[in-house]
Amino acid sequence: MIDRTIPQNHTSHFRGPISVVGSRAFTMADLLVVLAVIMLLVAVVVPIMARSSARTRQAQCLGNLKEITRAVLLYADDFKGTLPAPEPTAGRPVWWWYKDLVKGHLGLTAPSSPRDKVFACPDDRGYDEPRPFHHSPKFDYGSYVFNGVNLPGVPNLAGKTVTSVLEPSKTLLMMEWTAHAPLSWHKSRTGKQNQPFYNDAENMVGFVDGRAAFIKIYYDGINAAYTRNPIPGYDYKYSAE
Repeated sequence: MIDRTIPQNHTSHFRGPISVVGSRAFTMADLLVVLAVIMLLVAVVVPIMARSSARTRQAQCLGNLKEITRAVLLYADDFKGTLPAPEPTAGRPVWWWYKDLVKGHLGLTAPSSPRDKVFACPDDRGYDEPRPFHHSPKFDYGSYVFNGVNLPGVPNLAGKTVTSVLEPSKTLLMMEWTAHAPLSWHKSRTGKQNQPFYNDAENMVGFVDGRAAFIKIYYDGINAAYTRNPIPGYDYKYSAE
């Protein structure tokens, strides 16, 4: 009798070919399609994220202005309603050194520094120094200015009482540094440049009634914005009268 059993070590010789039906290589055309889709998504998503980030920074800046405006008004409450006034012996402009007078109402007791985040606008790009105002000891580490430029002929609130302000809902109490020019940190028409000044630059401001807003600042093309009240049509002013 013939033994027809196949030896076990011979089974490998009977394996069939592996099927590759339905598979294909990843071609250059496929890669180009994927890259095109990625580029399209980047073109759509990046501007959306940039706008969202800008809105977040603006909201933080406006929130800061509201807190500082409240602190200045609380300071006035402590001094029979009188707003910050120049200190003759200090020799420092009260419109930015007001910070040392009011920061206690914001829980700050240490010497001024860049750590005073409530006084820092996230979009602050500075002006005459290569750093933001809130990083500069020259400006007492603050992005915001009190309406107290007590120069001859300039309308301001330095040393005035809150009750003497006839239109508290229209009268500026606080503002970003850029409102003085004016320029804008948020919707800049000059990009990252701090010149030229231009009319209707949009800035964060705080009013005597405690409100904070994002408004357009008038510029006559010659004089710095803070040197005079705006023309009719603008819902703000610098003077108490």
